[in-house]
Amino acid sequence: MPVQLGYWKIRGLAQPIRLLLEYTGTDYENKMYETGPAPDYDRSDWLNVRSSFGLDFPNLPYYIDGDIKITQSNAILRYIARKNNLCGETEEEQVRVDIMENQAMDFRNANVRFVYNPKLKELKPGYLKEARDKVEQFSRFLGSKQWFAGDKITFVDFPMYELLEQHRVLEPSLFDGLQNIKDFLARFEALPKIAEYMKSDRFMSRPINGPASFFGYYF
Repeated sequence: MPVQLGYWKIRGLAQPIRLLLEYTGTDYENKMYETGPAPDYDRSDWLNVRSSFGLDFPNLPYYIDGDIKITQSNAILRYIARKNNLCGETEEEQVRVDIMENQAMDFRNANVRFVYNPKLKELKPGYLKEARDKVEQFSRFLGSKQWFAGDKITFVDFPMYELLEQHRVLEPSLFDGLQNIKDFLARFEALPKIAEYMKSDRFMSRPINGPASFFGYYF
């Protein structure tokens, strides 16, 4: 029986989870909920059923694997990663995983505040400057390693790919001079199962964000 992943019909927080499920060859149902148009952005598609799954903290994304029911995107990623030995093997790798798990979420939260801000165009130059500073830190942390924890892929590479790719869409020049970041993106996309997924009709390239956003939905 396939596991079930539930989220809005966007990339958002669920895209790294989808990528990880595809990479690990996990059979899953990709349940997507619709958000209504402006100005109300009706969420009843989800709200009408959220109490029916037996979730301790009803929220999106959710993940159901038999009797295991999880919310919170990082908890879902870690659960899948533990089952597939993708949490790092050495102490150093595990520390790097812990660091990048949290750095990725900080990076995402800053991006969400930006893309849902009605003053996005006014704020964009300042945001891109801060984002460039952050990406340079990621570049130094990655160094000559293949992946963010070391020479073996771990689950943190999946949200990091998604976040960096979203920023590449936002501003392609953001990674100029950061060859290891460009190589990381290319390396991830060349993984056989990821490459196959991205060519399939299961892959969602758009929308990135919800309809209330000012970037990533109405391109």
